[in-house]
Amino acid sequence: MGPVCAQAALHTQTVEYRDGETVLEGYLAYDDTSDAKRPGILVVHEWMGLGPYAMHRADQLAELGYVAFAADIYGKGVRAKDHQEAASLSGYYRGDRHLMRARAQAGLDVLTKYPLVDAKRLAAMGYCFGGTTVLELARSGAPLKGVVTFHGGLDTPHPEDAANIKARILVLRGADDPFVTPDQVEAFEKEMRDAIVDYRIVKYPGAVHSFTVPEAGNDPSKGMAYNAEADRKSWEEMKQFFAQIFQ
Repeated sequence: MGPVCAQAALHTQTVEYRDGETVLEGYLAYDDTSDAKRPGILVVHEWMGLGPYAMHRADQLAELGYVAFAADIYGKGVRAKDHQEAASLSGYYRGDRHLMRARAQAGLDVLTKYPLVDAKRLAAMGYCFGGTTVLELARSGAPLKGVVTFHGGLDTPHPEDAANIKARILVLRGADDPFVTPDQVEAFEKEMRDAIVDYRIVKYPGAVHSFTVPEAGNDPSKGMAYNAEADRKSWEEMKQFFAQIFQ
C-alpha cells in the first residue's frame, strides 16, 4: 500500500520539522485543485514508524478533500527493521507519555500552520501505536474536533487528563483483539464517562489486532491479521465521523 501518485491533483511532499532538538520528517498530502481552506487531519503511524502505510492513508484523506499530515513520532530516519525493534521503539514512547504527546503536538503544529488548513477544524487519527498516540494528544487538551483510533491501545497512566479532552472520540477495534483486553476497554470507558467525553466504540466481530494492515497477514490465531471487511467498514465509519464533526 504505497503512496498514491497517479492523480495530478494530489500534491504530496515530505516536511522536515523539529521537536526541540530532534529532527522529524513527516508527509503532507492534499488536493491542489482548490486553494480553499479545509479541515486538517493528523495521521500517526503504527509501531514500525512512518512509512508507506501511513502515507497511503494520508493520500486517501487528501482524496476526500482534507489536508492530511502523517507525523513522525520516532525521528528522521528512525524506523523499525522488525517487530522486535518496533516493540522497543514504541515501548519507549509508551513509557514516556509526555514525550509521546509532545511529538504528536509537533506534528499538529505543522498541520495547523499550513495555509490551506482551517485551524478551527482539526482532527487526528492513528493506527495501533498511533491510535494510542492520538488519544494521548486528545488528553493533553489539543484543540481537536475529533479523534479516531484504529486498533490502538486505550490505556494511559494519566486517566485524570481525560478532563482536558475537547474532541469527540471514535474507537474502532477488533472484537477479538488479544492486545486490547476487556479490562483495558472497561477502564477506558470509565475514564471517558467520568470526564463526560463524547465517545463511541465500534467492535468488528472476528477481527484481531492490526485488522486494517494487509502486511499483518491472514492468520487471526497470531493475534494480528488483516480483515478486509473490518478495514472497509472502519474506513466508512471514519468518513461519516469526520463528515459529522466538520459540518
